[in-house]
Amino acid sequence: MTELEQKLGHAFQNEKLLKTALTHSSFANEAKGKGEECNERLEFLGDSILGFTVAKYLYKHRPGMPEGKMTKLRAELVCEQSLVRIADKLGLGAYLFLGRGEELGGGRQRPSILADAVEALFAAVFLDSGISEAEKVVLSLLDESLELEQGGGAIQDYKTALQELVQRKNGQNLRYHLLSATGPDHQKIFEVEVLLNDTCVGMGTGRSKKEAEQVAASAALRSLGA
Repeated sequence: MTELEQKLGHAFQNEKLLKTALTHSSFANEAKGKGEECNERLEFLGDSILGFTVAKYLYKHRPGMPEGKMTKLRAELVCEQSLVRIADKLGLGAYLFLGRGEELGGGRQRPSILADAVEALFAAVFLDSGISEAEKVVLSLLDESLELEQGGGAIQDYKTALQELVQRKNGQNLRYHLLSATGPDHQKIFEVEVLLNDTCVGMGTGRSKKEAEQVAASAALRSLGA
């Protein structure tokens, strides 16, 4: 785990916290009776730590920014796509503990699994060394996005970019289809697919339908080579 700790910029005092943050429920379920704990509770806590850290950063460093703009920026910085970028930066997929079925199903590249693991890591750092250390890790990993945001480039409207790409050819039909909305009302997860001429070209999940559509549009842009 030393390599991942170096990438995080945090050496764990309690290595079990790191192991739990990387353990998907599929692995814990297959290892029942062996004391393995999945990262779902850590992910729940990490989501709040991430939101608080970003809100505090925007409040402190963007004194003239109105509340509505801060809310929009925070949503962009904490969305699944932002977390997947962090996971890619860490090479996080290689460190995950997955059950056999999830492994065979491409779980190491699944955006929702990667995003949840990133949030679980934030919680693990917090429990290991406190909120100041957790904030430091969060902001260091969000550094590139925060720099883009300061320069006006953080927010990317992937739906608009995809629409503009599709419109270059006549007769193209682009639409978004809600596949599922699961979880309690205060923590729903939406899954959306984007269809080009009734063929799925991208899928995404998010904590709102709009966020899921943006993630799906980003995936579609990649699949179409844009």
